Amino acid sequence: MADVASDFGEAVISGLSQPRRIIPARYLYDVRGSELFEQITRLPEYYPTRTETLLLKRHAADLGRLSGRGRPVVEFGAGSAAKTPLLLDATGATTYVPIDISKEFLEGAMARLAAARPALRIVPIAGDFTHPLKLPPLAGPLTGFFPGSTIGNFDHRSAVNLLRSLRQTLGPAASLVIGIDSRKNSRLLEAAYDDAAGITAAFNLNLLQRINRELDGTIPIDAFEHRAVWHDGLGRVEMHLVANRDVAFAAAGRRFSMGAGETIHTENSYKYTLEEARLLARASGWEPLAFWTDPDGLFGLHVWTAASDELQP
Repeated sequence: MADVASDFGEAVISGLSQPRRIIPARYLYDVRGSELFEQITRLPEYYPTRTETLLLKRHAADLGRLSGRGRPVVEFGAGSAAKTPLLLDATGATTYVPIDISKEFLEGAMARLAAARPALRIVPIAGDFTHPLKLPPLAGPLTGFFPGSTIGNFDHRSAVNLLRSLRQTLGPAASLVIGIDSRKNSRLLEAAYDDAAGITAAFNLNLLQRINRELDGTIPIDAFEHRAVWHDGLGRVEMHLVANRDVAFAAAGRRFSMGAGETIHTENSYKYTLEEARLLARASGWEPLAFWTDPDGLFGLHVWTAASDELQP
């Protein structure tokens, strides 16, 4: 497994050294970032969590039938696993393998789940699922769970590569239950990533605080502001940290400077039409089986199966 702390330092140095500064979104999720994201999921503006939860409840019987009853469930980016029991109940799974980058947050979440479900076999993996991961020995075909539209954090090429990697990880005859956010009114999208309570702003700014904590950073947090903007042509919401004045600071043993108005690009969240989502599936070695959405078309829940052609290395 990769050294996450070392990877973080390398990503910060590389990202802040580019003409257009960017730090990958996965580094937003330290313990504090994960806690803030859980708060985001409960905000009135943030529709994905409650909509996906509704779909998981409403279509539980079909989920169990299509994704395979009794199969071990492997969740990529488990977080608090708040939605996971819905899929475990729908499929009758007795083994659960949660994967998350934040080891401390994962351990706490799994302790709570184990207390609530003592008969469930839980095999947690603290790691970055964007890199190949070896699963423990598991019986039979597997069901992957990739909720929350996390796939939207990746550009199209990276999304295809990741989904191919997940297919390799899960193995032959696997199924994948995946949540994918839908294209919609730009005001709804921007509000979901820039809430009135300022929780998303705190989540974004926590990345700078993490740099200061873990990489001996000297970033003045008040020199930056959160910004979320929808790019219709690219089909994505972008999150940035915008310098509100000229600023110089150290991080990971390097010196950096930014002018007022310059930004650090911290996250993309791509939105998909149904047709685009199905193209994404087929391009990455999956075959769409089912799709459900809410009456307002805010969010989509998909079930895919591994395509029948031989898995490629």
